[in-house]
Amino acid sequence: MELKEKIRENLKTVYDPELNINVVDLGLIYDIEVPEPRTAKVIMTLTTPGCPLHDSIASGIKYCVLGMEEIDHADIQLTWEPAWTPDRMTEEGKKQLQGF
Repeated sequence: MELKEKIRENLKTVYDPELNINVVDLGLIYDIEVPEPRTAKVIMTLTTPGCPLHDSIASGIKYCVLGMEEIDHADIQLTWEPAWTPDRMTEEGKKQLQGF
């Protein structure tokens, strides 16, 4: 499995505490890059700019990535462009939201 895909799979263990849906299925992960060995860059967003759980979710993502044996450095970047919409959710995330 490619490292970027392995990072994405690991990020499925990080959940939005309010919705109880992982950040990948929720569509919060916009991009994952491996710019150099042992370094990961994750570009992410949140469902709203005023999300009170910003620090909790971003920290969870950072520690998840740093917990991987292949990664020593994790750069987590928050962006608001493009804005998150429910259309960014995976089918699995949409199914979970329907039960919310």
